[in-house]
Amino acid sequence: MSVRVRFAPSPTGPLHIGGVRTALYNYLFAKKHQGTFILRIEDTDQGRFVPGAEEYICESLAWLGIEPTEGPTYGGKFGPYKQSDRKEIYHQYAFELIEKGKAYYAFDTPEELDLARKSSENDSFKYGVHSRMSMKNSLTLSEGESKTFIDSGDYVIRMLIPTDQDIKINDEIRGEVSFNSNELDDKVILKPDGMPTYHLANIIDDHLMEITHVIRGEEWLSSTAHHVLLYQFFDWNAPSFAHLPLILKPTGKGKLSKRDGAEFGFPVFPLTWARDGEESFPGFREAGMLPNALLNFLALLGWSPGDDKEIMSIDEMVELFSLEKIVKSGARFDIEKANWFNQQYILAMDESLIVEAITNQAIANGYDLTKLPYCVTMMKARVNNLDQILKDAYYLFEKPHQYDNDTFEKKYKPENKSHFNQIANILPEIGDKEAYETCIKSYISDSGCKMGDIFPVLRIALTGILQGPDLFDTFSILGGSEAKERILKLIN
Repeated sequence: MSVRVRFAPSPTGPLHIGGVRTALYNYLFAKKHQGTFILRIEDTDQGRFVPGAEEYICESLAWLGIEPTEGPTYGGKFGPYKQSDRKEIYHQYAFELIEKGKAYYAFDTPEELDLARKSSENDSFKYGVHSRMSMKNSLTLSEGESKTFIDSGDYVIRMLIPTDQDIKINDEIRGEVSFNSNELDDKVILKPDGMPTYHLANIIDDHLMEITHVIRGEEWLSSTAHHVLLYQFFDWNAPSFAHLPLILKPTGKGKLSKRDGAEFGFPVFPLTWARDGEESFPGFREAGMLPNALLNFLALLGWSPGDDKEIMSIDEMVELFSLEKIVKSGARFDIEKANWFNQQYILAMDESLIVEAITNQAIANGYDLTKLPYCVTMMKARVNNLDQILKDAYYLFEKPHQYDNDTFEKKYKPENKSHFNQIANILPEIGDKEAYETCIKSYISDSGCKMGDIFPVLRIALTGILQGPDLFDTFSILGGSEAKERILKLIN
C-alpha cells in the first residue's frame, strides 16, 4: 500500500507555527515515499468554528509551497474532506458500535456531570470503568427509560472501555507506549447535536481515506489508546503513529503559544491574522520572512538529517527526512536562529526577486522605485528579513527622521564647519561611487583635514546614523543636490 498521510487542522483560528511544522513533516514524509499528502478540515466542533480560518489554512500552505494532493479545494476520490460534510457517515459507524456492544447511550445532564466531578476526591472523576454504573445511561436504565431519552434526542454516545486491558502502541518516534484501560474514560464519540467528536471522526476518516501514517503533535498521544481501541472495535487495522515533540517557548519552559509572540516580540503564525472586532496577530510573511527559510528553520525544530547540514532546499529535506531522526524532547523556538536562516536565504536570493518582493511596500511609502535595485544591493547583506530593507534604508528615499546627536557631538569639530560647507558645494550633481569618493578624498588631502573628522559627520548628515552601508554608495544614490542639502542642514 502506498503511503498516505494527512494534515487535519481545526478551523478555530489562525494556523499556529506548530501546526505548520506538523504539515511540513507530513509533506516531507509523503514526498519521500512518493505518497499522498492530504488536507482534511476537522470542523466537528461547530461552536468553535471561526469564519475565514479554513481559507487562512489553505493560503498559508500555498504561500509555504507545501500544498496537498487531496483536500477540500484540491479534490480527490476520498472526499468530502470536511468533516461537517460527512455527518451521516459518522452516524452509521456510531450506531454500529452500539449494536456491537462497544458503545452506549448516556443521558447525564451537564449539571449531573458537574455534581459527579465535585463529589469525586481531588477532582479525579472519570466517566468510565469505575463510575459508569452509577451514572444515567443505557447500561443502568431500563430499556423503556433509555428509549424515552433516545427518542427525544437527548443523549450522547460513549465508547465502552474494556476493563483490565493493556493497550500497547508502537510509536515511530517514542517506541512502545503502554496504557491500562482502567485509567481511560469512556470518551463521548457522538454529541447531542449529532456531530462526532474528534476521537470517532478521525478514526473513521483515517480508515476510509486509507491513511497509512498518522503524524501529529504529542498532545494527542494520551488519546491514542482510545483510538487504538476504536480500531479494534471496528476490526480495522490501525495506521502507524508518530507523535511529534512540542515546540517550546524561547525560554525552553512550556509550549509555545499564540500569546508568546506578543511577549517575546515575534510572530507565531505564518500569515497575519486580522478580523474585524477580533484580536489580530502578526505573521511571518508580513514580517519579511521567506517561505523556504521558514520551512528550513521549522524542519530542524525536532529533526536532524544526521550531520551539521543546516541550509537545505525542500528537495534536500525530502531526500534526507525520516521519522527515526525526529527527537522525543521538545525543541526551543529560537527567533534569532530563524532570522539567521532568513538572512542566508536573502543573501542567496536573486536581487531582482527581492526588488519585486518589496515594491508594494515602496509604493505604499511613496518611494522612488528607480532606487530600489541600488537599495537592495546595498542592504541585502545587512538585514535578516525583507521588511527590514526599506525600514533601515528609508534615508535613501527621504530625509533622516532624526540624528544620532550623541555621536555627532563627539565627532563634529566647529573649526571644520567651513570644510563641510566647501565639500557640500563641490559635490558632482550625478556620479558613481568612485566619483564621489575621489571628490571628497581629494578635498580632504588638499585641505589637510583628517578622514576621521570628516567621514562620520558626513554619514550622520546623509543617514542620521553612524552605521550603515558604504558612504559613497549612499552619495551616488542620493545625488549631489540632495547630499548637499542634507550636509548643510546638519552643519548650519
